[in-house]
Amino acid sequence: MKFGVGAAGVLVVGLIAGGAPALSATIDLSTWTCAKFRAANKDDVGVIMAWMDGYYRDENDPPVIDTEKFVANAKKLGEYCAAHPDVGIVTAADELFAK
Repeated sequence: MKFGVGAAGVLVVGLIAGGAPALSATIDLSTWTCAKFRAANKDDVGVIMAWMDGYYRDENDPPVIDTEKFVANAKKLGEYCAAHPDVGIVTAADELFAK
């Protein structure tokens, strides 16, 4: 289920962004710090947030994208990263979103 929801999130981000996005070829989140996340382009941030939205869901959650929660989580992660620029992005996300 995690793959399906994450893939749907990426699709939605792609549809919202429109056009040909300037995405990174690969994004290895294990190497990203909060500072790198905050400096990333809008398209990469959207893909990362969509992936996280799917990854941090329960396996049995319905395949529904709550856009208000999505935006709130992006804001929450951005605020956390502003205060902790040297923390890894996965560590930050685990701190905020892990159940």
